[in-house]
Amino acid sequence: MKNVVFIVGGARSGKSSYAVQLARKLKQRVSFIATCTYKDEEMDERIAKHRRSRPASWKVITEGKNIAAVLQKMHSPSQTLVLDCLGLWVFNLLEDKLTDSQIEREFKKLGEVLGKAKGTVIVVSNEVGSGLVPPYLAGRRFRDLLGRGNQIIAKKADEVFLMQIGFPTRLK
Repeated sequence: MKNVVFIVGGARSGKSSYAVQLARKLKQRVSFIATCTYKDEEMDERIAKHRRSRPASWKVITEGKNIAAVLQKMHSPSQTLVLDCLGLWVFNLLEDKLTDSQIEREFKKLGEVLGKAKGTVIVVSNEVGSGLVPPYLAGRRFRDLLGRGNQIIAKKADEVFLMQIGFPTRLK
């Protein structure tokens, strides 16, 4: 597998499961960077389900905002990093009231870090270009920011997969 693998897909497309499957195949030390910081009872159950799907030996880091800095400190040739997911990351940045240009700069920083990756990095994100145009400003803003950011990361990735109904399609 190459250095940077980017997996995009809609909700419940199987993108996180596929990322875990790829990381397991590499048989390296794995660190999992989870961007979900929002908590309620239903989200707690989702997080617990995700945790049960991963080996207990994996190191889990919850970081909802400064993921480029975390990645920069961690990657080595003998380690696999899984970053799940960019959609929640953008949500967190919007909650912090970052401007569009600030969020785009964060994507560019992340792209630069990924371009220098020494080990394997598997990045998961939501595909936002196949749905309807959201009827409200916040939804359109989220879609536009994540869509443009996904393009930045896809250009830096060695491999790109689109997940649909549990099946990966290799795009790059």
